[in-house]
Amino acid sequence: MPINVFVTNDFDQMSKVAAKIVKENIITTLTAKKKFVLGLATGNSPTSLYKHLAMAANAGEFDSARIRSFNLDEYVGLPGENVQQRLLHPESYSFFMIQEFFGLLKRKFIETSVPYGAMIDQKRMMQEFAANPDDWDESGVDAGKAIVIKPDAASEYLAWIRYDVLESYEKKIANAGGIDLQIIGSGGRGHVAFHESGIPFDNSRVMLIKLDDNTVSNAVTDGHFKSRDDSPRYATSMGAELVYEAKTVVLLANGERKARPVAESLLCDPTPDVPISYGQIYARNGGNLIYVLDKVAATDLLADTDALKNKGITLETL
Repeated sequence: MPINVFVTNDFDQMSKVAAKIVKENIITTLTAKKKFVLGLATGNSPTSLYKHLAMAANAGEFDSARIRSFNLDEYVGLPGENVQQRLLHPESYSFFMIQEFFGLLKRKFIETSVPYGAMIDQKRMMQEFAANPDDWDESGVDAGKAIVIKPDAASEYLAWIRYDVLESYEKKIANAGGIDLQIIGSGGRGHVAFHESGIPFDNSRVMLIKLDDNTVSNAVTDGHFKSRDDSPRYATSMGAELVYEAKTVVLLANGERKARPVAESLLCDPTPDVPISYGQIYARNGGNLIYVLDKVAATDLLADTDALKNKGITLETL
């Protein structure tokens, strides 16, 4: 299917346009089936979109009680003595979703799911890595790495992470019938969720990610955690290959930091160096890919509209 790009004036218009696209998709889909499966992202980009969706649901424009949701990612190693404390940590993505979306709904979703990162005891996991070096490998060419636990891992704990934490989340999505619409953002290097630059596309399903040291340090500098000791070292995340199995993918991007990766993702060949560039493969295989950008994030695309036309990408400035 063709890729559609909508360029808006600012964050507010971007959010309203994206919310309308998502809302209309929900309404149309629910005329054909009983339940809708919605994929969700965290971060600043979708926050206003979520408020608009919640207002539409609360106004009766669609029935939020017929929706099941799956989030993209969650930290491993949040401070806390147990799973419950980690899930309710103010920097957990579970907590974020309650604040920014779920808590705004009068009629709650059928079920909300976030990758099971909070279930993992980071300290024990790292001890098992050290004690069982043959049970796992690192994948990726940049600072952020995917940790691939082998199918025959001798460590019962590492095997549990592979099968009961990572693979079971993917199975839960499949059992729900797959994701109807996935909302994503873009990192400054074009990463989607914690699928960092340089991690291969192949077999990027639900992954265990070792975070870049800069990511850890920045989380402290930005005030999210008191110290590096408190800042998570790992995360669980859907990878690009799984993200782009949704029937529709809506990518939001705003601000100068996103301009280059957004342009590279559409104008250059797909590459793991820019994970969101997997969208080109997705669209060629029949996926419905929609970009909603503010004009700053669209700067580099707008500078080369001929290239977009040559690639069959539809651009509309609102």
